[in-house]
Amino acid sequence: MNVEFIEQKLNEIIKELETEVMSVLMDESLDKGQTNLHMKPLASTKQILENALDSIKMVDKLNKEDLQK
Repeated sequence: MNVEFIEQKLNEIIKELETEVMSVLMDESLDKGQTNLHMKPLASTKQILENALDSIKMVDKLNKEDLQK
């Protein structure tokens, strides 16, 4: 499994999410409630991607350890 490639692609997606976050934060037409509504899915998506990457790294590490046995 090419974990580095997966990590690179997930980091690209996270960077795009951060760009979206900044555009939401800079949008002065949104009030605080609207801003929060726009931010929650973005923050949740970022957390899911980070958790997925951690899981992939853990599975890869365990697989490598099993292969060494």
